[in-house]
Amino acid sequence: MIDSYASLDDAGVAVAAARAGANVVRSMYGRRLNRIDKGGGDFATAADVEAERTILGVIRAARSDDAVLGEEGGQWGAADAVRQWLVDPLCGTLNYAIGNMLVAVNVALRNGAAAVADPFSGEVFFTDGETAWVRHDDVDVQLTPTPATQLVEVNLDPPFPNAPGFRAVDLLAHPGFPERFRPRVVSTTLALAWVAAGKRAAYVTDGGDLSWSVHFAAGIAVCRAAGCVVTGIHGQAIHTGAGGLVVAADQETHDSLMALIGARS
Repeated sequence: MIDSYASLDDAGVAVAAARAGANVVRSMYGRRLNRIDKGGGDFATAADVEAERTILGVIRAARSDDAVLGEEGGQWGAADAVRQWLVDPLCGTLNYAIGNMLVAVNVALRNGAAAVADPFSGEVFFTDGETAWVRHDDVDVQLTPTPATQLVEVNLDPPFPNAPGFRAVDLLAHPGFPERFRPRVVSTTLALAWVAAGKRAAYVTDGGDLSWSVHFAAGIAVCRAAGCVVTGIHGQAIHTGAGGLVVAADQETHDSLMALIGARS
């Protein structure tokens, strides 16, 4: 198995690692799992920890010299390494803990390949850094974003570093929002991959610099490779300014959201 991982390209490693983590998440679903308190109402479960351990095993077998930053285990290898993997083993832990299957497994190589796995649909959304696909039943289909659904995913989870200048709930309250869009709230970055796949028209969240976040890096990479419009909440590059994230299927959708956000601000 180690030799088979080592023979993969970076996209293959990202997919293999995300799938391995997703298998753990799926296999542990529905069990009574101990919670590890992180403070502020946040927590991890044994599934988060075991999925990350499994993902790290794949990356180490395939790329032993690379560094890894995991949400649960922290830094492995040099923090300033040229090649660093960002791992969120279970995005949507609260969903998972209450029996909601809307979760994601995120694996990304900085400035490179990335994969987002849905443990329950079996889909893996991935990119080699240039093009994005979804793999299901070992069939790859190139991702094609579209705003046709008019569904906009709005993350309402804290923190809210840009309040009161920007509040996601104010965006939903804008009278122009329901004229064009329909809100959805699933509390997992799986929704980012859904924008790339045409299942959502856009995704909006507050936050700081999310460009190298273990939670967001894989979804951002997939969306960029698919051709989505990806900016901060005020239209700036995501590693500058106020932070936050707006990902839209096309420029028109992005412009409409920017107008609504600017009006509320």
